Amino acid sequence: MEEKKKGIFTKIKEGIDDHDEQMAILAAIVRLAVVVWSGFIITLNYVEIPMIKKSGSNDITFVASIFTGALSTFGLTTGKNNGNKPTSCPMMKKQDTPKV
Repeated sequence: MEEKKKGIFTKIKEGIDDHDEQMAILAAIVRLAVVVWSGFIITLNYVEIPMIKKSGSNDITFVASIFTGALSTFGLTTGKNNGNKPTSCPMMKKQDTPKV
């Protein structure tokens, strides 16, 4: 018998039984793809590629905001903290505090 090639989504679905965990992995893959894509677009704005002429000044504000937002979902910040307040990471587990 000939076995069909499995795609990444099929492998995730077969490897993990819990639907919520499958969606969490898929969400992380999509967020990572958005970070890579927006980082690539921002990099292209500053790098000159031979044989390709730049079309003047480009406004990358929208792409930069998407990049910053996608990074923040991973708990990373692009701005300066200046030591004023501790960085809060949404992905970090909160320690259980005993209730009195």
